[in-house]
Amino acid sequence: MKNDHLIALLNKSVAEELLAVHQYMYFHIHLEDQGLSPLALLFQRTAITEMGHVEALADRILFLKGDVEMQAAGRVEKITDPAAMLAKARTMEEVSAQGYNQAAIECAAGADAASRQLFDRLVADEEGHFAGFDRQLEKIQQFGASYLALQSMGKAGGAA
Repeated sequence: MKNDHLIALLNKSVAEELLAVHQYMYFHIHLEDQGLSPLALLFQRTAITEMGHVEALADRILFLKGDVEMQAAGRVEKITDPAAMLAKARTMEEVSAQGYNQAAIECAAGADAASRQLFDRLVADEEGHFAGFDRQLEKIQQFGASYLALQSMGKAGGAA
């Protein structure tokens, strides 16, 4: 059942998910340090979801008799401004959703319905993450320092 092209596609996704986990945990740690706990929690929860994606992708690779490559796709960007963090995360999620849509098409062409379904599920998750990050960025752009002040008091609902 081994298909080298699909395994490479799945491993590329593992690498992107690992980068997201690292990037979002970096954001979480710095937001927590800045006293922006609700926003920090949003990144922490998203990182945990991304870890679940790594596991699901790895399970599929192993089922296809491939080897899981546990290398992140790149280096963590050292961003500490909350709005810039959200903009970066939003871009990451948008790019992931586009890539996973393309991967689903390739899986369908390779007659791998199970991998296609996995990528379809990942697209939905990434679009949900995008929406959450976008909502928070819009609030920061609309309300500025006032919204971040509410974050510091735990009242702004960053985990929404």
